[in-house]
Amino acid sequence: MPWDCVFGTAQAIDADTRPHTKTAAHANTCQQTYEDDIVKEPATAEQAAPTGMTKLPGGRFTMGSERFYPEEAPSRTVEVDPFWIDNVPVTNAQFADFVSATGHVTLAEIAPDPRDYPGLLPEMAHAGSLVFEKTTGPVDTTDISAWWHFRFGADWRHPLGPDSTIEGLADHPVVHVAHADALAYAQWANKDLPTEAEWEFAARGGLENADYAWGDELAPGGAMLANYWQGLFPFANQMLDGYERTSPVRTYQANGYGLYDMIGNVWEWTSDWYVSASRLAGARAAAKKPSCCATPTRQYRPRERDSVDPDTPDNAIGRKVLKGGSHLCAESYCQRYRPAARHPQTIDSSTTHIGFRCVRR
Repeated sequence: MPWDCVFGTAQAIDADTRPHTKTAAHANTCQQTYEDDIVKEPATAEQAAPTGMTKLPGGRFTMGSERFYPEEAPSRTVEVDPFWIDNVPVTNAQFADFVSATGHVTLAEIAPDPRDYPGLLPEMAHAGSLVFEKTTGPVDTTDISAWWHFRFGADWRHPLGPDSTIEGLADHPVVHVAHADALAYAQWANKDLPTEAEWEFAARGGLENADYAWGDELAPGGAMLANYWQGLFPFANQMLDGYERTSPVRTYQANGYGLYDMIGNVWEWTSDWYVSASRLAGARAAAKKPSCCATPTRQYRPRERDSVDPDTPDNAIGRKVLKGGSHLCAESYCQRYRPAARHPQTIDSSTTHIGFRCVRR
């Protein structure tokens, strides 16, 4: 069940109506159900080409940016090994196959247990998810509750609420999936979720240090190259890209690696716990220094406890890195439709603009 918003901050939606913070014990129990049970024998990149995936060569690249948001800095050199990655985000049709085969029930479809959420109002103890609703005019953009609404009955089959369906949306990215749901799908498909570095390497498409997945201009010659918000957020979307919400995968041209929708459409889960990029860079630098009592490591991997929001110490839920931006990113508000963009999201969150894709190593 989703408690936090993806934009700008992971703060709670409404102090009077929101579900309250999970207990640390429940967070740890939840985590064990999927984080400690990763696929034990993953397929390797040397095997035959998997359907719908592209093999990337790996190598060194410049990760991050110093031209937009502080959480992306510093720019640093990172190396990834070769891997396969899905050409498109997982679609509603693909997720439906998974659910049919496994009987999986998403977090958004499960009512919260009040024992796990101290202070939860009884009237909020129902299954549901966060749905974006455009406002009727300008609003205070520091108040995310103006456009995010927790809606009972919203889930991957009913993206706008219980009366909505995914009819006609089979080739759209699946949404309302929490991190555990994405990882469960990946395990079923004998895959994994990408690390942040793998995801960004793939999104850049071979372009070194470019602002966007296609170069340094957002809309070269006025061309719409991804699904994002054009106009004043959150009330005036000009829809120059043709869509107000999600769009079919492959609507826009592929990047240099032949991958679609790496930018915009939906944010995508990664496997990495969120910490600041500067902390990551510092840890990597320290790991490269010779030591008589330690072997240098290839890449520092944050831990769950490192990812908890220091501004909300009572919230024991870990946060994973989201990448790629979504159809709600706008020049006027959230310019995160870029490979370097990153956002912390609590693992129990699901919304109308979070999806995922998988990798195989």
